Amino acid sequence: MSWLRRAVQPIGPRPPRDVPDGKWVKCEGCGEILYAPELARNLWVCGRCGAHFRLSGERYLEMLCDPDSFEALFSEVTSDDPLDFRDAGGKYSDRLTRAQQGDPRREAVLTGRARVAGIPLALAVMDFTFLGGSMGSVVGERIARLADLALRERLALVIVSSSGGARMQEGILSLMQMAKTCAQLARLHEARLPFVSVLADPTTGGVSASFAALGDVIIAEPNALIGFAGPRVIRETIRQELPAGFQRAEFVRAHGFVDLIVSRREMRATLALLLRHLLNRDAPATPSPADPAPAPGAEGEG
Repeated sequence: MSWLRRAVQPIGPRPPRDVPDGKWVKCEGCGEILYAPELARNLWVCGRCGAHFRLSGERYLEMLCDPDSFEALFSEVTSDDPLDFRDAGGKYSDRLTRAQQGDPRREAVLTGRARVAGIPLALAVMDFTFLGGSMGSVVGERIARLADLALRERLALVIVSSSGGARMQEGILSLMQMAKTCAQLARLHEARLPFVSVLADPTTGGVSASFAALGDVIIAEPNALIGFAGPRVIRETIRQELPAGFQRAEFVRAHGFVDLIVSRREMRATLALLLRHLLNRDAPATPSPADPAPAPGAEGEG
């Protein structure tokens, strides 16, 4: 009767299944465990709660730009350690080396020419993965040069911000980038060339207090943190409880500092629509990466 017997399973926890590293991601918004490849196809937006994961600068370029249209510029402007700064965390020069990952041109902003739905523009995308997207001398210089390029070539300017603020390791040299970038944007405004500012999570400190706040149109991603000082600092300073949703994109829009809140899946199409209007230009519609073109013979094609 051995064929009726069943193998006895030992009592206790089952051994964990082999799960490849990086295949599953926990959403900080709703706690859902998400399959990373599917999340990437959804532009790193949670399909359950709509939470927007932070993107690297390279991923944001892939999302916004027409294929193979981004031409990197000003990468020859690289960081230095002018103050020979050192604190409890070590030398600033060592942090830079680690953040650059072997590429000295890598910085907290990517700048260049690009096309969005066929529309040529000057584009800067900040990268929070590089020292918290902090604005040092190089970030300010690259953005200033990009604004000058837009002025000379009569291009619209789009800047996607994601930053913890000024890079304190560069002291006053970092803070001066606020004035420099604002001066360049003033020249762009006088020339009646559009500047669209996109605020991703987070946009804080000296970036939020300078060029990020000067767009002719200011767009924010849903629930992005936007402000100068952080909520904890403000709460401890004024010794009061802050309103629900304080400094989040929806709160900031309700108080008039943001024009639009746009989901990442609609960002490319929204930018194209705005730029056509601001430039008074017609351009052929290009499908968003999130909305692939219909197959031949599909409904509406003819």
